[in-house]
Amino acid sequence: MRVSQILAVSSLSAFGVSAQDASTSAPVVEGNPAGSALRATLPEEPFFTSGSLEGNVHGYITAETGPGGVGVTWGVHFSNLPREGGPFTYHLHVDPVPADGNCTETLAHLDPYQRGEEPPCDASAPETCQVGDLSGKYGKITSDPFEASYHDPYSSMIEGQGSYFGNRSFVFHFANKTRISCANFAPVAGGNGTYPTMPTGTGGMPGGPTPSETGTVPPISAANVLNAVKNYAVAPLIALFFML
Repeated sequence: MRVSQILAVSSLSAFGVSAQDASTSAPVVEGNPAGSALRATLPEEPFFTSGSLEGNVHGYITAETGPGGVGVTWGVHFSNLPREGGPFTYHLHVDPVPADGNCTETLAHLDPYQRGEEPPCDASAPETCQVGDLSGKYGKITSDPFEASYHDPYSSMIEGQGSYFGNRSFVFHFANKTRISCANFAPVAGGNGTYPTMPTGTGGMPGGPTPSETGTVPPISAANVLNAVKNYAVAPLIALFFML
């Protein structure tokens, strides 16, 4: 009986490892509320104050519910870039910018499916990239001024989903990942989204949303369940060996 239990636990652990490795792609988000619109505008003062930057990067990002409620249509506008240190990147980050404008406090990229930053995003397969790696999926910033618009089917306007960004921020980076500036998302006038307020600071916007108490919470999915199996299935196996 004990041997069969050990074999069962071992099989479950092996299944969890192989299945987790094979399932990291972001799903297409459907059912985003019609008319929802958010915007994040960079502050006047930069977080990073060294180098060739004069003042701060100027710019903002807009996000609107995609056609048919699928994903999000993004608009990106930047100018007054540093004279060196590019190509520049930008990403959605887990936490909002605090009142003091400290971009470090935004934590890591929005990555609800635990893909990680390595290997780098493959733009030909955006579903395999981190949800928040917008410049990795749709192009780095290589001109001044820079404008782009695109549709990302993996972004969510539905509060509570792992790929939801309405209570989060975006960060503008040098190519070496140094954080130059950051801003919080807030509802656009005329949109149908309503959110609680958050503190304002050099990186914030009035009327922006507040983060959840626990920060980012990945949605319950097969990938996350299997990841838990991979991490914890070994402990019962060791315990069973000691019972022999």
